[in-house]
Amino acid sequence: MKSFVATVLVALLFILALIFGARNEQVVMISYFVAQGEYRLPVVLAVVFLTGFMLSWLVASYYIVRLRLSLAATKKKLNHLLAKTPQDIDA
Repeated sequence: MKSFVATVLVALLFILALIFGARNEQVVMISYFVAQGEYRLPVVLAVVFLTGFMLSWLVASYYIVRLRLSLAATKKKLNHLLAKTPQDIDA
């Protein structure tokens, strides 16, 4: 539920930024390593924001999945240890 609320909040902030940026018609020049192009400022800001958001989401997802797998393995070990009888532990 928390992640849903956070996602909706980020989406609303993104839409708000687009609304404010739509009023700004300034053209900016972006220089690449091999080329350059002229783009409207709101488009550049939207692309940079979305790229950063998606990259951070992917990195966070990787760590969340890794932690969940570790937790599942730990729970499995704990259940295995709890299932042993006291005679098995003493031996």
